[in-house]
Amino acid sequence: MQVEPLDIPDVKLITPDRHGDDRGFFSETWNSQRYADAGLSFTWVQDNHSLSKDKGVLRGLHFQTPPFAQDKLVRVTAGSIIDVAVDIRHGSPTFGRHVSAVISAENWRQILVPAGFAHGFCTLEANTEVIYKVTALYSHEHDKGLAWDDPDLEIDWALNGAAPLLSDKDKSQPRLTDLPVYFQYNA
Repeated sequence: MQVEPLDIPDVKLITPDRHGDDRGFFSETWNSQRYADAGLSFTWVQDNHSLSKDKGVLRGLHFQTPPFAQDKLVRVTAGSIIDVAVDIRHGSPTFGRHVSAVISAENWRQILVPAGFAHGFCTLEANTEVIYKVTALYSHEHDKGLAWDDPDLEIDWALNGAAPLLSDKDKSQPRLTDLPVYFQYNA
């Protein structure tokens, strides 16, 4: 397993080992001991699985507030996405900055997005399936979002001028400057 911190080091790109032969492949996508040995110890309580039928489906930017804040471990089993994490921890040296990575069934990468980050992704192919683990159960009243198109964030969603396919919820999220303080940075 390879673990690589992104430009915001709390967000990690993880590539599990994959062993293949003429039959296909085998991979441990989660192994608590190997992750703990890499300094990544989590208790996952829920798995989520989404299918996006079209290219350009944008889901996000989402997060849950305490006490239901979620760490997320995201992977793709079919297709590909551009995955984005925005630091919304007030006082953080990277507050308001984002990192992104292409996650695909082909490259077999995962992205670890810690609590205190807004998270979203945009599909780069039709029929993309995303599976992610979270450390807190879903809570409707703690479910929040951030505007995917906030000009202050300058996120390149790899849409190449096309309009994204959005949920009604994602069409009306606040900009970062209008977001209440939900998370404080602890060095």
